[in-house]
Amino acid sequence: MTQIATPVDYYRAVAYTPGSDVAAGDVVVAGSLVGVAELAIASGATGDLTVEGVFVVPKANPDNTLTLGVACYWDATNHVATTTSSGNKLMGKVVKAAANTDTTVRVRLQN
Repeated sequence: MTQIATPVDYYRAVAYTPGSDVAAGDVVVAGSLVGVAELAIASGATGDLTVEGVFVVPKANPDNTLTLGVACYWDATNHVATTTSSGNKLMGKVVKAAANTDTTVRVRLQN
């Protein structure tokens, strides 16, 4: 049988060259990808964006409850995860419910 797919990278990261400095831990929208910079990336330099895994991120509106398995979107303007899809990029799924009083949510990236 002929091999159709050849693994290239098991790290689950993609190379990214930002137009401005990116701090470690920043959530970055690159086209339709949403990733996390695990290390700082200087403007014009190439670094890695992790595009798989579970991350704790700020949650929109602390009065909002996010249930297990619900789709989460990244609001790049306000730098928060939200259930509002309009104008935001799909980030992933909630893997631990967040109560209305929580300010963060645990999300599994899904690109």
